[in-house]
Amino acid sequence: MDNVIRDISILPTEADQTCDFKTTVNENTGKSKKLYIESYGCQMNFSDSEIVASIMKENGFDTTADFEKADVIFLNTCSIREKAEQTVRKRLSQFNAIKKEKPEMTIGVLGCMAERLKEKLLEEEKIVDVVVGPDAYRDLPKLVLEAEFGAKGVNTFLSREETYADIAPVRLNSNGVSAFISIMRGCDNMCSFCVVPFTRGRERSRDPYSIVLEARDLFEKGYKEVTLLGQNVDSYKWAPEENNKARLNKKTDEVTQVVNFANLLEMVAMVDPKLRVRFSTSHPKDITDEVLFTMKKYDNICKYIHLPVQSGNSRILGLMNRTYDREWYLERITKIREILGDSCGISSDMITGFCSETEVEHQDTLSLMDLVQFDFSYMFYYSERPGTLAAKKFQDDIPLETKKRRLQEIIDKQNELSLNRNKLDVGQIQEILIEGNSKRSEEQWKGRNTANKVVIIPKGNFQKGDYAKVLIKDCTAATLFGEAVA
Repeated sequence: MDNVIRDISILPTEADQTCDFKTTVNENTGKSKKLYIESYGCQMNFSDSEIVASIMKENGFDTTADFEKADVIFLNTCSIREKAEQTVRKRLSQFNAIKKEKPEMTIGVLGCMAERLKEKLLEEEKIVDVVVGPDAYRDLPKLVLEAEFGAKGVNTFLSREETYADIAPVRLNSNGVSAFISIMRGCDNMCSFCVVPFTRGRERSRDPYSIVLEARDLFEKGYKEVTLLGQNVDSYKWAPEENNKARLNKKTDEVTQVVNFANLLEMVAMVDPKLRVRFSTSHPKDITDEVLFTMKKYDNICKYIHLPVQSGNSRILGLMNRTYDREWYLERITKIREILGDSCGISSDMITGFCSETEVEHQDTLSLMDLVQFDFSYMFYYSERPGTLAAKKFQDDIPLETKKRRLQEIIDKQNELSLNRNKLDVGQIQEILIEGNSKRSEEQWKGRNTANKVVIIPKGNFQKGDYAKVLIKDCTAATLFGEAVA
C-alpha cells in the first residue's frame, strides 16, 4: 500500500477500502486467557492483527470484544499520521486507568508506532508493558510472559526475512466473504513524506506457494474474494536463490522459477474462477503491461487499480521522491484504459500543500484529476512526520489555511468526477458480490462490482456471499443503486 500523511481523509461513504479503527470479536474456544486487539491505519495493519491473534491463540488466548475482560490488550498502531498516534495515546490512558483496578493486565503497543517510539513509550512515559515491532510478533507470547513477571518486553528488530508465511491468520471481524492475504512486507521506496521504510523495514516477498495455499484454503472455507496486500505489490518478486532456499514444486519436484507479480496474480486467479482476486497497492513506477494483460485474461481478477499519484506536478513529485513524473503517470493511465477499457476502476491518493507547493502546481493536480477521471480518491493535506526525508530536508512552509483550502478544492473536484463516473454505470447490468447488510437498511444488501464500487440492492432471495446480476438504476457520488435481474 502506498502510505501517506493522513490528517484529513475524505473517503467514499460505502466504498471506503481502508478503516481507521477495528477491534477484535468474541471467540470462545475454551482457552484460559482473553486477548483484546485494536487495529489502526492501513489494511496491512489489520492483516497483521490476524497474524498476532493466530500466534496468541496457539499460546492459550481467545479473543474478546470487551477490553475490560481481557488479560492482554494490544494496540496495533500506525505512524502515518499524527492523528492516529494521538488516538492511540488517548486509548492507552484509558486502558491504564483500568489497569489500576486490574494490575495483572498486560498492555502492549504493536506495529509502526512501536517501532518509532519504543524508548519513549517504555522508559519516559511508562504507559505500556510490551512494545513489539511488525517483524517480531512471534516473540509476543514470551514477551507477555516476561511482562507478567514485572519485566518490560520489547522487540523492535526489523527482519530481512520475516513474512509469517507459515502462520494461518485468525480472521478477525471477517464478513466471511472477503479476506486479506499479505504477499510481501516492508518497502524499498523512499518517498520523502513516508515513515514506512523506517517502521516496516526492507522489502521482502513471501513464498508464492504459501500464498496460493492460503487462497485455496479460504475458498474452501466459503470465502469468495481475496485481496493481495503489499506496500507495493508490483515489485513482488520471489526466487529460490534470493530467498535462501530452493523451494520444490510438490507436483513436479522441479526447482521453482522466479515469480513476479503478474505470475502470482495468475496463480491465485487459477485457484477457482469463482474466487475474486483484488490487490493493493500499485506503484506508478512499477505497474507493468504484463500485469494489465493478466488482469484482462482472467474474468475473476477485478478490473480495479489503486494507483496513488500524490501530486499532478512533476517538480513536487521529484521533491516527494516518487521516481516518476506527470507524463509517466498519464502514460500508465492511458495504457490501463487501452488494455482494460474505460470501465476499469481507478482510484488514487493525493497530498496537497506539500513543501513549497505553489498555486500553479496545485492547479496541476486538479488538471491531472480531470485528465484521469478517478472513480474515487483518498485526499489529504501534508503533515510533517518526524524522521522522514522531507522533515530533514524541506521546510513545511505552506500555511494551514492554504492547505485546507486546496484540499477542499481537490475534494470538490473528486466529488464531481465520482458522480460523473458513476452516472456512466446507470443502465448497465453488472455482477456484484454481496458482502452483507447495507449500512443504512437491513432490508438491503451491500455488494461491490468489479470496479470496487459499492452497489445497494433489495435483499430479495439472495444471501451473503452470492453473486448477483444487477441493473444499475441510480447513483450518488459514492454509491450505485440497482435491482437484481434474472
